[in-house]
Amino acid sequence: MRSFRGADCDTDHYLVVAKVRENLAVSKQAAQKLERERFNSGKLYKLEVSKQYQIEISKSSAALENLSDSEDIKWAWDN
Repeated sequence: MRSFRGADCDTDHYLVVAKVRENLAVSKQAAQKLERERFNSGKLYKLEVSKQYQIEISKSSAALENLSDSEDIKWAWDN
């Protein structure tokens, strides 16, 4: 905050200028709620888990390839 005594406003008050800074704080409880699910990538070294992962990825990529551009744009606009 700073006052300017030399500013002439035809009054007995001084011009005051202030800079405001805002700090946002998140409570610890809210921060813990936002914690994301952690993945154990070490499980991918197991053969069964890695095969299942590959199957799921190929299914999702095949589903994405089947979408046409117009359907995708229409879906995005609606949502």
